[in-house]
Amino acid sequence: MRDPDGGPLSMKTSSRSTVPAEGSWSPRLALLVAATFFMEFLDGTVLTTAIPSIAADFSVAPADVNITMTAYLMTVAMGIPLSSWLAERIGARRVFCLAIATFTAASLLCALSQDLTMLTLSRVLQGAGGAMMVPVGTLVVLRGTPKKDLLRATAFLVWPGLLAPVLAPLVGGALTTYLSWHWIFLVNLPLGLAAFLAALRLVPAVGGDSTRRLDWLGLALTTLGVGSLLVGLELTGGRDAGLAAAAGIVTGLLFLTAAVAWMRRSSTPLFNLSVFGARTFRATATGGFVYRLTISAVPFLLPLMFQAGFGWDPLHAGAMVSAVFVGNIGIKPATTPLIRRFGFKPVLVFASLASAVTFALCALLDAGTPEPLIVAVLVASGAFRSIGFSAYASVQYADVVPAQLPSANAVSATLVQLATAAGIAVGALLLRVFESGSHALAGPAAGDPAAPYRAAFVAIAVLMLLSTLDSLALPRHAGAAVSRPGPAPAAKRRRRPQA
Repeated sequence: MRDPDGGPLSMKTSSRSTVPAEGSWSPRLALLVAATFFMEFLDGTVLTTAIPSIAADFSVAPADVNITMTAYLMTVAMGIPLSSWLAERIGARRVFCLAIATFTAASLLCALSQDLTMLTLSRVLQGAGGAMMVPVGTLVVLRGTPKKDLLRATAFLVWPGLLAPVLAPLVGGALTTYLSWHWIFLVNLPLGLAAFLAALRLVPAVGGDSTRRLDWLGLALTTLGVGSLLVGLELTGGRDAGLAAAAGIVTGLLFLTAAVAWMRRSSTPLFNLSVFGARTFRATATGGFVYRLTISAVPFLLPLMFQAGFGWDPLHAGAMVSAVFVGNIGIKPATTPLIRRFGFKPVLVFASLASAVTFALCALLDAGTPEPLIVAVLVASGAFRSIGFSAYASVQYADVVPAQLPSANAVSATLVQLATAAGIAVGALLLRVFESGSHALAGPAAGDPAAPYRAAFVAIAVLMLLSTLDSLALPRHAGAAVSRPGPAPAAKRRRRPQA
């Protein structure tokens, strides 16, 4: 049998949508999806180093250009819930290809922008494409991946989130310095075209459920909640936070609470919240959220500490931060064997504890610390960051059944966006708090420009321990179907007395 799009039709179905049965996963498809993720994640922060050039071309203040980054990130986060429904309604392949086309066309519009208004609107359109690429791209990979191959598949999908925040300043700085800021967007054109053609060939054509209704109230409450929360977090990271930031965060939480209450009673909810019944998935919203929040604060704090605290120039600071990238890549071949050897729980506990230690070590650095020692600390931090990130990306789907994948995927993607924004906001808030406190200090710390950054690293090290506590509460063999395919250890123990 074949589906309406011309692809093979699976016989495994749910009451609400057609779900393809697990088969053999495609590394080429996973690599394609990862490449599109890299474009989306990179464009979220790559403009940072180009802000002065854009401001000069448009004759505006550099601070005004920040709206282009905020508009992009907010559109991505707020568009994810709708993209999940679209993938189920008209088919993931169509939505994924549409996402790539939209993102690529918007990139061209960004490069052609003649003023800040056009650039901002183009970034909103680009964010709409990114919002569809992230969850839908993951969905097309996960739907064809059996549990035993989930670790290998997610190994492809996690690297963009690890590398893009570290490489963005270098890529943006190089393109702006040697070409112009327009090339930050123009490089997406050949990449987007190649990705679109590859998607037509590699993404399975699985038909959607044309009868699936959209939960308009659930969508409105979720979108307003995510948007308000992001606005509050963005204001928290600014110098004039105050009541506006608190109001945004509280409003966002109220909207999200109302969304959860509605979706629990709706017959056709936007998200199937029963997915939180799996402890391994709940870890995404508890320890996993804290983990991503803290590691997102590090790329924000490190360059500032090196420049404002140590007096280094931007190139020196950027080159040093790239040591985190070395650790990310260097440990990647070992992450899957580590998880298979020890299981998710020990690996998550180790990764969070080790990360907390590296954050504490960053608090001990100063301008006189030998650079090889600084590099060693940052490489280790990058390695532990990669291990934990990969483990959370895999364990969250370990106990999710195929019918729940769209909801689990969209919820996870939204939480990742919120955790990233929260990490930067928390980092900025900690700096303001400790900068204010440093003025009241006496002695050597009073004249040390790096003191607030050291205190911030100590604070996020302590915060990371919350993730450790959550991982300790996981069952011993959590996610064993993914980390150790085959008979579960408990089943083996039950059979032993009968032998």
